[in-house]
Amino acid sequence: MDAEQIAAGRARWQARYDAARTRDADFTTLSGETVAPLYGPPDGVPYPGFERIGWPGEFPYTRGLYPTGYRGRAWTIRQFSGFGNARQTNERYRMLLAAGGGGLSVAFDMPTLMGYDSDDPKALGEVGHCGVAIDSAADMDVLFDGIDLGAVTTSMTISGPAVPIFCMYLVAAERQGAALSSLDGTLQTDIFKEYIAQKEWLFAPEPHLRLIGDLMEHCAAEIPRYKPLSVSGYHIREAGSTAAQELAYTLADGFGYVELGLSRGLDVNRFAPGLSFFFDAHVDFFEEIAKFRAARRIWARWLRDVYGATDERALWLRFHTQTAGVSLTAQQPVNNVVRTAVEALAAVLGGTNSLHTNALDETLALPTEESAEIALRTQQVLMEETGVANVADPLGGSWYVEALTDRIEAAAEEIFTRIRNLGADGTITSGILRGIEDGWFTSEIAESAFAYQAALEKGDKRIVGVNVHTGTVAKDLEILRISHEVEREQRRVLAARRAERDDALVRRVLGELAAACRAEGNLIPAMLAAARAEATLGEICGVLRDAWGVYREPARF
Repeated sequence: MDAEQIAAGRARWQARYDAARTRDADFTTLSGETVAPLYGPPDGVPYPGFERIGWPGEFPYTRGLYPTGYRGRAWTIRQFSGFGNARQTNERYRMLLAAGGGGLSVAFDMPTLMGYDSDDPKALGEVGHCGVAIDSAADMDVLFDGIDLGAVTTSMTISGPAVPIFCMYLVAAERQGAALSSLDGTLQTDIFKEYIAQKEWLFAPEPHLRLIGDLMEHCAAEIPRYKPLSVSGYHIREAGSTAAQELAYTLADGFGYVELGLSRGLDVNRFAPGLSFFFDAHVDFFEEIAKFRAARRIWARWLRDVYGATDERALWLRFHTQTAGVSLTAQQPVNNVVRTAVEALAAVLGGTNSLHTNALDETLALPTEESAEIALRTQQVLMEETGVANVADPLGGSWYVEALTDRIEAAAEEIFTRIRNLGADGTITSGILRGIEDGWFTSEIAESAFAYQAALEKGDKRIVGVNVHTGTVAKDLEILRISHEVEREQRRVLAARRAERDDALVRRVLGELAAACRAEGNLIPAMLAAARAEATLGEICGVLRDAWGVYREPARF
């Protein structure tokens, strides 16, 4: 790019920056020196290939979606939390919000994630242990008691039974008196990554995709601010993938959902802004920054050039980040505070829109109140003390960062080609479905995980406290333990609610849901009616299983 083109781009950026609002904050260094909101090539100097870097708020968005960077709006502090029953988790939410959290992120227990009620035999011993137990809309009422769902953005990390859980959330918002059309938040709903990595599905992919398509239609028409899909790379990375695999598989899944929306006759310029992403921030600092920058660039180019999007917002890749759970160690767990801070800084320098920081004890148990506060304060120290929010994409133009960004983008493009070649018709969706069926994704991730583990055991890769610097004076941590009384109480409350509800109404709405499954219409209205009648999650998912069967992954060796 020649000097005149660069100067014209800088002028465009300046005009957009001047027209935008910025926070009332001190944008100087610790020594009181003024810093510019953006830095780029020197005036009058050409920069070959600068069109791939560009300016914040302008295609290809390598440097961020907004011309102001974090001067306009800092990232949202969104701490992932849930344990025990709805009342206990509500107390934790109130603590996080009072301490400065900007949004909620709901962690569900394993029975809920798999679509079972707390009194199901399969739930025995698991209720409330890895998240909060939600059996019906009444639990949602308690979970958000005293929290205005019309004013707080809420993310829910659940995929298999995401749609019935979302309907229960809508019912809780109705009961609060909130206008459903104004709700804002994110539902994960990403079923592709379940087959690829996390393994929490209910049925085969096709009926799950029907539910997701129904949800996309409903949100586009009725709840335009709500994001019905958060395409998740986090679980892919936690399963052992490389950074390039995480990026490529995640964006490919996103392209698959774009193809789903287009197949429903939806306008890509209207539904694509409702897609968001969820990435892992691992401990290799610069690789992670490059991954986030490449993600924005790839998404913008594909949405414009492959799927025909013309609206700027449809080209934006907005993403939440969580620091890497798999990087936490049970040995010398206090070291995890350092790891989390480094990972969080990488997410911020990569331009994340919201962030969860893991607690130091999460490799051992759910966080205690104290460790949850340390995790929250980690973000607040970065935001308030370090100056990282003063300049948009401060590493832009770094020879190393730009080379890494280009390299990881090229690796991702090679993987997209492989995925397309897996399918029969050349679409990303066809390739993903074939890759799931053949176990291709699973085997690719397993190869990467094995290679890393081998390097670790040989000592080529090092983890402090695990295979190097293992001596310590640290004492054992006090960890959060979930009492078995939580499960007994949840089962008791569930039985009481079943006794109090209108059973004839429940049977009728579940029958209507079953009929809707056999028809071709949108399932959301029937599912909402079931949630309003206090049908349980297990009952609703039971109807769906009866209609569509269950999916069992083929054995592979």
